[in-house]
Amino acid sequence: MDISIQKSKLINFENVKITGSKSESNRLLLLQALYPEILIENLSNSDDSVLMQKALKSKESIVDIHHAGTAMRFLTAYLSIQEDEEVVITGSSRMKERPIKILVEALRVLGADISYLENEGFPPLKIVGKKLSKNKVTLEANVSSQYISALLLIASKLEDGLELTLNGKITSVPYIKMTLSLLNEIGVETSFVDNKIEVKPNILELKPQTLVVESDWSSASYFFSIIALSEVGTEITISSYKKESLQGDSVLAKIYQNFGVDTHFNSLSIRLVKTGDVKVSGLVFHLSDAPDIAQTIAVTAFGLGVECYMTGLHTLKIKETDRLVALKTELEKLGAEVIITEDSLRVKASNTIKTNISIDTYKDHRMAMAFAPLGLKTDLTIKKADVVSKSYPQFWGDLTTIGFKLK
Repeated sequence: MDISIQKSKLINFENVKITGSKSESNRLLLLQALYPEILIENLSNSDDSVLMQKALKSKESIVDIHHAGTAMRFLTAYLSIQEDEEVVITGSSRMKERPIKILVEALRVLGADISYLENEGFPPLKIVGKKLSKNKVTLEANVSSQYISALLLIASKLEDGLELTLNGKITSVPYIKMTLSLLNEIGVETSFVDNKIEVKPNILELKPQTLVVESDWSSASYFFSIIALSEVGTEITISSYKKESLQGDSVLAKIYQNFGVDTHFNSLSIRLVKTGDVKVSGLVFHLSDAPDIAQTIAVTAFGLGVECYMTGLHTLKIKETDRLVALKTELEKLGAEVIITEDSLRVKASNTIKTNISIDTYKDHRMAMAFAPLGLKTDLTIKKADVVSKSYPQFWGDLTTIGFKLK
């Protein structure tokens, strides 16, 4: 399904309700599978979370998680400790190109029985669940936080817990802290000092408890971009968000001050207001802790005609697509000048936005949603726009509600 956006203007500033964070939801779903006493409210309705739920309940010998990268990493760890169960976990053709060797090797150090069925270092995997006897493992600190979180999420079920040492400078710290905070919330004892993380084994029965998932900040990023690209005085309220968030992408509130967006926190919502204060030069963002918002920021900067430089983006090359190459390709169609390296992206200042351009989405939900706000500046088409269901199924409906002209 392709969606054409006619140059639009916002007309409805009522509250937009965004469902729970995919990151929090998938962590809690795995913990719920380990500890059925947990109940969860405001779960994400994203494809990834639906697939995660389905896979955790599956009794089949083959589990297919399609494009869901988080589910692949988390379930690999989870299945490795399901004693006496043998499962093959596989995914889409792109998933079979996304590396998982670092996690598999770490699990093997702990005693896991995992083998590759096609290419070494990549899914699909054959996993024979067993009791893991070891409790110490070391990883390079700059790897995807999902590898680290996958290990931490199962750690309390290991006989002696887990002692994880990270070598070098740690990336995506907020996602690691999110995992540890959720473990603490259910009663698991953890520590994170310097480059060593410890999770104690859980020997007590957990008390029944209900955990409420905060709404997804990555999904909120598109509304920050929409307000940034709107006229001065435009505002919108989105919910449900906390000022003290576990999500690394909550740094949006600070970053978008540079694009003239003020964020006002209410009880469980945020009101975004466009001011006239756009910083037109010297925009440098280090996003190793929040790489998922890089696409949104790049499009915002281009739409405002300001130069922007982002670093810490090395993990974007192994996402649903190589997001750095995809961003450069699609922004240049619109008239941008973009320079990329292995871990950085620079958008040069430009006052020209070409019209009636078709944006390819590369089976990547964030490509579709990041480019949509440009519909406030020009006519464009988002190809295969239904890819947004991976993380935000009601995205296009919400844009229609606030005034976007979609066809």
